[in-house]
Amino acid sequence: MTLGELIRGLMKNRPGSNWSEGDGENEPRWGGADWKNPWNKDVKVPKIPLIIGALVLLFIMCFSGAVEFYTDVLWFESLGLVSVLWRRLLPQAAIFVLSAVVTFAVYNFNWRMAIRIGTEEFRKTSGIQDATLVNPLYATACAVLLAILAGIGHLRDWPVVMQFLNSSPFGETDVIFGHDIGFYIFTLPLARIIQSWAVNLCLTSLAGSALAYMLCRSLRSEGAKIMLISRARLHVLSLAAIFLCAFGAGLWMSRYELLYSPTGIVYGIGYVDLHLKLPGLSMLSISTIAASALLLINFYKPMWRASVALVGVLLAAGFLSQTVLPSVVQNYIVQPNEYELEKEFIGRHLDATRKAFTLDRVTTFQVTPESDVTTEDMREDSDTVENIRLWDYAPLLRTYKQLQEIRTYYEFEDIDIDRYRLNGKDRQVMLSVRELDQAQLQNRTWVNSHLEFTHGYGIVMNPVNEMEEGGLPVFFIKDLPPRSTVPIALDRPEIYYGEKRNSYALVKTDVKEFDYPMGDSNVRSSYEGSGGVPLHSLARRLLYAIKFRDSEIIFTDSLTPESRVLYNRNVKDAIRKVAPFLILENDIYPVIVGGRIVWLQDAYTASSAYPYSRPLPQATAAQIGLAAYSGVNYIRNSVKVTMDAYDGRMTFYVTDRNDPLIKSWAGIFPGLFKPMDAIPDDIAAHFRYPEEYFEVQSEVYRIYHMTDTNTYYNREDVWMTTPQGYERRIRPNYVTIQLMEESHSEFTLIAPFMPFGRNNLIGWIAGRCDAEHYGELVVYQFPKQELLFGPAQIEALIDQNTSISSQLSLWSQRGSDVIRGDLLVIPIGKSLLYVQPLYLKAERGEMPELKRVILSTGGRVAWGETFDEAVLEIFGSAARTNQALPTSVTGETQPDAQPSASSVEWRQDSTLRELAMEALTHYEGAGAAVRSGDWGKYGDELDMLGKTLMELERLTGE
Repeated sequence: MTLGELIRGLMKNRPGSNWSEGDGENEPRWGGADWKNPWNKDVKVPKIPLIIGALVLLFIMCFSGAVEFYTDVLWFESLGLVSVLWRRLLPQAAIFVLSAVVTFAVYNFNWRMAIRIGTEEFRKTSGIQDATLVNPLYATACAVLLAILAGIGHLRDWPVVMQFLNSSPFGETDVIFGHDIGFYIFTLPLARIIQSWAVNLCLTSLAGSALAYMLCRSLRSEGAKIMLISRARLHVLSLAAIFLCAFGAGLWMSRYELLYSPTGIVYGIGYVDLHLKLPGLSMLSISTIAASALLLINFYKPMWRASVALVGVLLAAGFLSQTVLPSVVQNYIVQPNEYELEKEFIGRHLDATRKAFTLDRVTTFQVTPESDVTTEDMREDSDTVENIRLWDYAPLLRTYKQLQEIRTYYEFEDIDIDRYRLNGKDRQVMLSVRELDQAQLQNRTWVNSHLEFTHGYGIVMNPVNEMEEGGLPVFFIKDLPPRSTVPIALDRPEIYYGEKRNSYALVKTDVKEFDYPMGDSNVRSSYEGSGGVPLHSLARRLLYAIKFRDSEIIFTDSLTPESRVLYNRNVKDAIRKVAPFLILENDIYPVIVGGRIVWLQDAYTASSAYPYSRPLPQATAAQIGLAAYSGVNYIRNSVKVTMDAYDGRMTFYVTDRNDPLIKSWAGIFPGLFKPMDAIPDDIAAHFRYPEEYFEVQSEVYRIYHMTDTNTYYNREDVWMTTPQGYERRIRPNYVTIQLMEESHSEFTLIAPFMPFGRNNLIGWIAGRCDAEHYGELVVYQFPKQELLFGPAQIEALIDQNTSISSQLSLWSQRGSDVIRGDLLVIPIGKSLLYVQPLYLKAERGEMPELKRVILSTGGRVAWGETFDEAVLEIFGSAARTNQALPTSVTGETQPDAQPSASSVEWRQDSTLRELAMEALTHYEGAGAAVRSGDWGKYGDELDMLGKTLMELERLTGE
């Protein structure tokens, strides 16, 4: 049964219809003076309850949305950032109106035109002048609904539109098309949105018009033929022609998107793309536009065969250029000569990827490493040695929780690392804030949750390299109220904004807020800040009662005219609410500035539209814990955000003024970002190279350090960031080191590199943190022929050490859990010192204690109960065996030379007892020198120890 037969059957069998089948000369039609529209039928529906219910539901939705909107306005006003909200909402409103109006106009115009043409034709053929088969209001109603949906759908496109209107050039052009990079990041995405919208408009208009013509009998089936009246055919052909033009425009844009082609050996246009796919897409685009013109021409002057032949040839050629031919050319022309044909494209790919991830600015040092660290190196790099981190994040967090949480409702979310200037020297410290966890309150009444227990209190800090007897950390700041043993003032220890997602807090009420426990009572205070939204009226209280769905806000007697409500108290959530267009580093960290706790958040601008740059693969991103950066092929650490833990004030600072993306956002939100010059020195002193950004760059650099096209093509020098077969990912480590060509030590973030498939070390990368060189990357690259032990090999050496392995087994047998900390790679001089702390935790306990420190250099392994003992052990061992220490350290002389004078009078008749006592004295003196940080004296004592041991060995040998 054909469509026409089905329609005629429905018309004929409809009760009350006056349908005439017609005959050979007359068309089927509706007839008779008593004709009625067969599509209209009275149906009794309980309209009033449905209408009332719909209106109530609509009112609730609108009212709830209005409350959310107004409270957002109040929150932004409290931060002084209300202009940011309006500059985001007004463009969205404009986009909604524009897209909805255009969509409605297109749909309504076409569908009503189809209904009018169809109705006029029907009246003409039926002779019924007042016949109406389709009510035009239905078309208008459908157009309104689809227009609203289209407007809502385009709301998410506001960043693309605004970035286009505030675009900034990159100052770099692609070689193929000659466009500035900004064209691909700012212009092309908007052009693609408009093109897709035009295609949808044409298709939907065409489908709706065809349906209208069918209902009005202007489009019908007669046997195998589809009949369409002349005026309707012109309308439909016009829509089809516009659709083809829009589709052709999309094919033309696809030419530019070849710059992101992942199909060849490079990311971007390759040989086959340039010589086949690019011309093929051009041909397809031209053929679709030619087809659209021929559709209209054929309406007035039919020449269908020639038109179909011409368009068919173009389409076939374009199709072959995208499917069959590329495979043939790739297999039989390119592959036998692949490097020579792709060399030019490989070079562009390497350059673009390095620029997109700022790897073109890396400073590389070719270093021939020493086999091991010497005492001279230790003396010269004393700042590094004094800041070696012995406390691992996870064990230290457990210790913090056991020793410093004080009450169950306090919690340390995580441990952070930073540096502070103490007594004229930079000291690395680890710290955490003591936040309130409302979920752990024993009596979670409304007053406790929102009026009394409103904030955390204080901070805990310890140096990275010190411990007390028993293996517990030495605290610089601890307890409640916070007590400090270092010159760091904390005048405002309250934490209202932090990493916890606590509910809203009502402050400046008649209820005193809990600060901390003290003896049999508690210390309480009232909020003195300006954060939050004032609750100075009943209307405001009603507003927030609706927002939080909490009627207690209305009925409580504790609020005063000065009361305020604090909400959006999670730091990252609050920043994301203000600037949703930024990617946020997962880890935020606290700093103490001016006696207040301030949170520091790193933020990034990113894009996936940088030509020729390979994006971070999804699988790789997930493997290294950076799924948020999957697909990104351009990224900059362009923004630092500070947020006060007491009043929630935010400040956005631009740290990369050359980034075109942040220039664009600064143009969109002119009052949001402050320039680099406005960053206070005491804030800049705590900037860190962000870990996630560093790991993304390291992951890319392990391949794209290769700048030679042939080396890259053969993958001859691929590196790894995690050793082969290594169970744990090597986390980048913040260390204080002195880089080559620098006169002083600095705070850096470093990570090692290993050759692919091998576990020895090939180099390491450092991100510089100090203000003078912030954001710079330095790479130390070792010769391939030099063997330097890597982390996995050092782990193996540790496991093979009989004294260490037997002691670990003994501890395990006694019911203790042995926790091996991160193996730290510490550059000292031109070699590396490996450091691994060991912790013991009772099987049923929760407080790890630092029990041993393992050191390794030059293939030797030693350990001690403290870092000092381990240092003496490993270098004392070297001195005793006359290994690895140069003459200046060991005191060894050439065979024909006499021993030099020293504070020890060398005597041939020294007794063994005297020499043993002498060695012990120098050993203890070296230990005291290490503890006091006097590395010069340490070296002298170790020199004397080596000489004494050599003399002792000589005498015993005789």
